[in-house]
Amino acid sequence: MRYLNHLFFLFVLLSCNDTTKQEKPTVVKEVATAKLSLEQAERLAQLPMNCVNVEYPNKLNQTIGGVADLQSPKELHPSFYGCFDWHSSVHGHWSLVSLLKQFPQLKHAVKMKAMLLDNISKENIEKEVAYFNGKHSKNYERTYGWAWVLKLAEELHTWDNDTARELEKNLQPLTDLMVQKYIEFLPKLNYPIRVGEHTNTAFGLTFAWDYAHTVGNNTLQMAIEKRAKAFYMQDANCPITWEPSGYDFLSPCLQEAAIMKRVLSKEEFSGWFGDFLPQMKAKNYQLEVGEVSDRTDGKLVHLDGVNFSRAWALYAIVKDLPEYKHLKNVANKHINFSLPNIVGDSYEGGHWLGSFAIYALNSIHND
Repeated sequence: MRYLNHLFFLFVLLSCNDTTKQEKPTVVKEVATAKLSLEQAERLAQLPMNCVNVEYPNKLNQTIGGVADLQSPKELHPSFYGCFDWHSSVHGHWSLVSLLKQFPQLKHAVKMKAMLLDNISKENIEKEVAYFNGKHSKNYERTYGWAWVLKLAEELHTWDNDTARELEKNLQPLTDLMVQKYIEFLPKLNYPIRVGEHTNTAFGLTFAWDYAHTVGNNTLQMAIEKRAKAFYMQDANCPITWEPSGYDFLSPCLQEAAIMKRVLSKEEFSGWFGDFLPQMKAKNYQLEVGEVSDRTDGKLVHLDGVNFSRAWALYAIVKDLPEYKHLKNVANKHINFSLPNIVGDSYEGGHWLGSFAIYALNSIHND
């Protein structure tokens, strides 16, 4: 009997010790939400203003079919010849439109509008279309550049301004061509491209879906929804701990979730996302930011881009899902880490990162 009493006492003692050693819940520090103010917009506007008309250095990424193709960037692409490469020029112009739309009182608003009207003229866009119709250029900028053309078109469409109407009309032939290219290409793409750079399928689908949804293009929207579900509906346990790769400016996992948030109902997405990234249910979930080791290296500086694109994807994911609202804190952390780096930065980052920062900041208000 005495032996049993000793065992009972020992059990009670151990139980008490276990209780005292219970870990307290991790308290996650609230991260301030960045805001695109007029002052911030003035600073960010300098980035596209200082690159959309800068022809060199330039990375053409073209296939040379003959001597006639050996022309200067401005001769080949009279609208989008600046900002180092074609797609960066397109989203540089998007940046100007987005900032003017939000802040018509910008100090250089008149100059910014003049730059847009000069570059996105009817004649210039006709030459851009002709380039894409060339024998060796049909797949040019697939699908990253295509997506940014549609994002530019969407921004113009939603800007209530006479300048926007003229620009939208001038851009329309190129916009229509990009829509046609998506509709023709998507049924041929048997497998999605899951990288963290330009060819990422989910990114291209996301921007194209936004355009289709905004302007009411049901044919394009349904084509995107069909392919997105075919590509991603069965995915689970995305290896986000493998991210980012050394040159990523997109998150393969979060970009995929961003397009699925668009094409699924709220209930469908909640179930799908719970299987896709189950660790993100935890209220104390953390995702380390991408860190740039050399800001003069055009590839390594991509990691600031991954911080902005992760943020805009997370804001879209948590919309209408209060059980995931803690992920806003993760998004805020990513924006705040990279935002101070880009104004006054080297051209390697300055020619494109402003667009990513603006889009991420815009996304805060869309959540």
